[in-house]
Parts: sequence; C-alpha cells; structure tokens
Amino acid sequence: MPLFYGASIEIFRRAEILRNHMTEAEQLLWNKLNHKQLNGYRFRRQHPINQFIVDFYCHRAKLVIELDGEIHLKEEVAERDQGREAMIRNFGIEILRFRNQDVKENIDKVLLAIKHKLSESAPNP
Repeated sequence: MPLFYGASIEIFRRAEILRNHMTEAEQLLWNKLNHKQLNGYRFRRQHPINQFIVDFYCHRAKLVIELDGEIHLKEEVAERDQGREAMIRNFGIEILRFRNQDVKENIDKVLLAIKHKLSESAPNP
C-alpha cells in the first residue's frame, strides 16, 4: 500500500517547510499524537499525499486530520477544500476536520473524536 500516493519531490520539500513552521494548533495536537500516544497509532505531520500536504496522517487507519483556521470559512477556500478532500478520498482515505479554535479550547474533545474514528477504521495495535 503506497504511503505517499505518488507525491513529487517538490511536495516533499514543501512539507518539510511546513513541518518547520507549524501553527499553534498543529503544535498542540502534534504533542498529543506524536510517539504513538493516541492508542498506539503512528501519525505523521505535514504528510505528502499525491499533490497535497495534509496536516496529520495515520497510514494504518488511512485517516487524515486537518486543522482549519479562519481562512477556511471563505467560500473559495471551502470549495477548494471540498475538491481536495474528494481527491484524497479516492485513495480510500478518510478525513476528519477540526477548527484551530477547537484544538486550542477543547483538545480533549478533539482527541476523543479522533479515538472514536480510529476505533471504527482500523484494528487495535
């Protein structure tokens, strides 16, 4: 099963830059996902998938987690997100979206939703 779904070298370069400049919400969630802390599942941050870079990806569960800031409320950005999600879902990957504000204000609720999705989509480690 492919891990990067044909991502180009350029996408890998951009992902590395993004890993070095994570948002506050991404850093908060990464602190909870890193080192298999969430039910033993390994997540990757700023992970290349084909022509896209997703915020977090668990290959075993085929689960993407995206964190959205205010810009994602704009109509043109929301439309682009929908097209992006459709292409990612074509690889059999599920996507969970959370607002940055949700991560900052109630990370336990976000983690509970992720755990619930993991229990649905993949066997326990």
